[in-house]
Amino acid sequence: MDGVISLLASTTTKDAFGVRKESFTKKDVFCSVNSVTRTEFFSAGRNGLNPEYMFKVFAGDYSGERTLKYNGASYAIYRTYKPDDSDYIELYAQTEGGANGKSEPEQLPSGNTGNSG
Repeated sequence: MDGVISLLASTTTKDAFGVRKESFTKKDVFCSVNSVTRTEFFSAGRNGLNPEYMFKVFAGDYSGERTLKYNGASYAIYRTYKPDDSDYIELYAQTEGGANGKSEPEQLPSGNTGNSG
């Protein structure tokens, strides 16, 4: 593993007035950072996506998060793949705002609130 990413889990709650508020929890995990393959790039591009990285993380560290941070930038996880014979899962990501239609989370917790594996 040659890198660290922060997986961001989103939780929506309602206040006393019924106004929804989104909050994020951050979990730092070790990963391998790879470029996407040419085939992945063109296949995703046909579907309006702009893939940038493939992160390989231990499957036990991933809990269905749809957003991650890497080197200060936010990315949307648009696809995952877990080979049957592997303990790792591949997270395919593009710049945040594309797949999920969200902007970068405005307020993140200052410390690591999850397990690092």
